[in-house]
Amino acid sequence: MKNNTPKYLNFREEFLSLFVFRARFTMKQENIIRLSGVTVFQPEDEGGNLSYKNAQQVLSGVELSVSEGEMVYFIGKVGSGKSSLLKVLYAELPLLEGEGEIVGFDLASLRRRDIPKLRRNMGIVFQDYRLLRDRNVYENLRFVMRATGWKKEVDIAERIEELLSVVGLTNKEYKMPHELSGGEQQRLVIARALVNSPKIILADEPTGNLDPKSANEIMMLFRQITESGCAVVMATHNIQLADKYPARTFMFKKGRIQEVDLKAALGR
Repeated sequence: MKNNTPKYLNFREEFLSLFVFRARFTMKQENIIRLSGVTVFQPEDEGGNLSYKNAQQVLSGVELSVSEGEMVYFIGKVGSGKSSLLKVLYAELPLLEGEGEIVGFDLASLRRRDIPKLRRNMGIVFQDYRLLRDRNVYENLRFVMRATGWKKEVDIAERIEELLSVVGLTNKEYKMPHELSGGEQQRLVIARALVNSPKIILADEPTGNLDPKSANEIMMLFRQITESGCAVVMATHNIQLADKYPARTFMFKKGRIQEVDLKAALGR
């Protein structure tokens, strides 16, 4: 039978051995995320700073824990709070009510000046890529690395070569973003997210703009990443894709979240 898996995803041992992913599995797995009694708010005015004076409640009673190496889906309708909760996790929205910790940082007491430190311990993947359109693949990654403390060009070059190998973009380092397909652009975004060997990746509708083939390749790549010990939390409205790649699933509905058995919910 013909193997339709992309060539770059066939080298599982090489993938897991790269220092891209530090071995993190222990006898007792670490909790990467812990939320308890969390209420999520967003500003009433889009783009405004969040405070109790202008806060609109989106979710309440949020209880969530995610361990290293876990894949977790957030599913629900548009506007159900999936993206808002992700924003709390990467500190774009402050945690005003409840207890929350991610990669060892207390979200409730997090100072603004510590947000960059928090984000160096995680990777963030957006649906709309947010690449630097005036820079090629190499320079997109180099920009992030320089901004997060990488100094030596030889180390930067070596790291970029490893990352591009992992995501299947070898020999694409001088391509501009507009010269890449949608799937290739998202793989570049994932490479960017992996720069600092994160403990978790937060992905907001990462397959939303992709064709089915590219979406499947992204999901297989995420699966490989979790096998290395890095957790992935993914917001998606693509129930069929989540069903194809089973993982813990949380339904967002009527201002609450609840862990669900996706197959049972689909009547299977």
